[in-house]
Amino acid sequence: MSRFLIIILLFFLVYYILKLFLKDISSIKKKSNPNEPEELIKDPNCETYIPKSIALKKKIDGKIYYFCSEACLKNYLKQKSGSDLHI
Repeated sequence: MSRFLIIILLFFLVYYILKLFLKDISSIKKKSNPNEPEELIKDPNCETYIPKSIALKKKIDGKIYYFCSEACLKNYLKQKSGSDLHI
């Protein structure tokens, strides 16, 4: 009788561990969904839309701007240099 209880207990323990492991795997798959579209943002200088993950991020006057390249960032800063700009 005690062997039977130990086997049942081991079965539930293995089942619980597998359930936790499979739950972790499914959450990883949900995070890396390649079919999910990436957020696009607009460069304020050249007005090109680019993926947010590869854009250059710069905080200007307390607001965050995203740029497609270093050249666009420099050009934007040059255009704004006549106004009161705080980086």
